[in-house]
Formats: sequence, structure tokens, C-alpha cells
Amino acid sequence: MGTDSARAGEALGRLVSVLRRIDPGRPGREQLRPGHYASVLAIDDRTGIAICTDGVGTKLIVAEQTGRFDTVGIDCVAMNVNDIICVGAEPLALVDYIAVEQADPDVLEAIGEGLRAGAELAGVEIPGGELAQLPELIRGHPSPLGIDLVGSCFGVVPLSEIVSGAEIGAGDAVLGLPSSGIHSNGLTLARSALLEQGGLSLDDVPGGLGRTLGEELLEPTVIYVRAALELLRSEMPVHGLAHITGDGLLNLLRLNPGAGYEIDDPLEPQAIFGLIERAGGLTAREMYQAFNMGTGFCCMVASEHAGSALELLRRHHPGTRRIGTVTDEAGRIRLPTIGIAGDEQGFAPAASGTA
Repeated sequence: MGTDSARAGEALGRLVSVLRRIDPGRPGREQLRPGHYASVLAIDDRTGIAICTDGVGTKLIVAEQTGRFDTVGIDCVAMNVNDIICVGAEPLALVDYIAVEQADPDVLEAIGEGLRAGAELAGVEIPGGELAQLPELIRGHPSPLGIDLVGSCFGVVPLSEIVSGAEIGAGDAVLGLPSSGIHSNGLTLARSALLEQGGLSLDDVPGGLGRTLGEELLEPTVIYVRAALELLRSEMPVHGLAHITGDGLLNLLRLNPGAGYEIDDPLEPQAIFGLIERAGGLTAREMYQAFNMGTGFCCMVASEHAGSALELLRRHHPGTRRIGTVTDEAGRIRLPTIGIAGDEQGFAPAASGTA
């Protein structure tokens, strides 16, 4: 019902393998191994520029079908700045790329309002961007409202303060910050489950939501930058930061190949996730592999700092709590209360002993 993650992973791996062979004709400036949330390039012996790029994905189809475009700009900003902060960098600016089937002044103004709101929440500037009219490539749902929205974010970080995840160690606390719902990943699977299999419409108000399904799916991605920056600027050492996006809590495994995780007190998923699970007949394994399931961001700190870190983070994001502990089971994540475990290949029922 959703996208083919295994095939996409293989395709990405082959693309990256080619790009890793680039010879710029000078010593490389990259400071982090591939696969992290953002890249950091040294510009001198003290300062690094962090860079990443991301888009809103098929959440834009929901925007097209509802005719509401005023929040997807927030998602575009969030998907980028939440990644940049994971390497310890302060995001400074974002540039946008908007591809449309047909330029509509009202639609572009609404997107701009979302971009402005997201930029202010993150404390970044948007000094420029690009608009392309591509009717041969972009087809809307319905036409001519087709659109794609992507951003590239830039930040700075002292080379000595890069958060690579290398400091993560067994016994560290895993602190979970709540999401606002589905955010900007898994929308293809969600739409398939809810609209095709479940027979719902975006105008329906399913029990437990208190608003239309369209409004629920368009709830903007939370921006975690101000909370993470305050934590980074505190006296508490931050061992790792993870933006929980596609692949859910498996994103934790991107930070340190020598670390594992036991998430024994996960945050409660919002009602939308239960609705998707029931409508699509999905398993817990499938849900936790596709969605954030209530946790939008994670911070790893030494256990003795967990209380102080929670106090700081809760000022920005009420509901933040310790959800688990780092283990020495390298490359393995367990959710015992959910009954699943996984590795980089995905989740499986914990009793199977495989992932």
C-alpha cells in the first residue's frame, strides 16, 4: 500500500556509492560519515557549514485535494531544520524550490505564509528560492493544482561541537519529544489505508479526532529547533539527536553503529495512528516502521543528566519524557511493550528473534 522501502533503500545506496567516488581535485571537507541527518563541511580549522535538503512528500496531495496550502510551508521548513539541528548546528537560512503545474497566485501566497511561519518558529531566514512551472512533469490531485515543495537548509557549527552520535553509550537516557501526529512521512500509506481501504473522505470527522480527516493529516510537523538549541547551549553534554521521520524509531540507528536501544516506555501514539492501523489492517510492526507513532524527536544524554534535560525540554514541548535507554546491543532496537524488535532491515515481532 505504501512505498517500497527496500527497493528505495537499494536505489539510494547505489546513488550514494557513485557520489562517494567524486574527486573534487582537493582534500575533502566532509566531517561526518554518510547517512547522518545533515552533512558538515569544514570551511576552516574551526567552523563547519551544515547542509541538508528535504521536501514535504505526498502530504502535498492532501493539500491539493482539500485546497488548503497554508501549512505545508511549515512542514518544508520543519523537515529541514529538524535535520540540521541533529548534527549540533544552528540553522541560519533555507532556500525553497517550488515546482508547479500552473502558477496560482493564491496558492503561492498561502505556501509563502506557511514558509514564513515555519521560518519564524525555527529562527531562520529565507533569502531566496526558485519557482518552476512544469506542466509536463507535475500533475495535480486535481489538475492544475499539482505542486512539489522542497527546501535546502544551511547552518553553522564549531567543528569541536559537532554532534555525531559517537558519544552515545550504553546506559544513556533516550528522551522522547512528542509529535503533533503524522508529520510529513507515511502519507502514501496513510491515504491508502484511510481513503481507499477505509472508505473515508478528507471531509469526514472520524471518532476521536474532533476535526476533519483532511485537517488532521495537514497538521504541521513540529519544529524542535529552539528546544534542541537550548539543550546544546546548556552545560549538559548532548550525546545524540534524532529526528524521527520515515522508518520511525529505527532512525535512532543512524547515529552510532555500535549502539542499541531499548524503548520500554514509548510515547502514546495520537488517535490518527490507531485509525490508520484499523482502516488498513496493519500490524504494529508495519505502523512503527512507517510512522513516528507519537515521537517526533529524540535526545540522548547521560542518565545522570536526564532529569535536568527533561525539565528544559518540557518548557518547549510538554509531554517529553524518558522513553528508553541505550544498550550495548549494537544496531538493535527493542520495543518490549509493543512486542517488536528491529535492525537496519526493519522491525519484526520480537519473538521471532529476527528483524
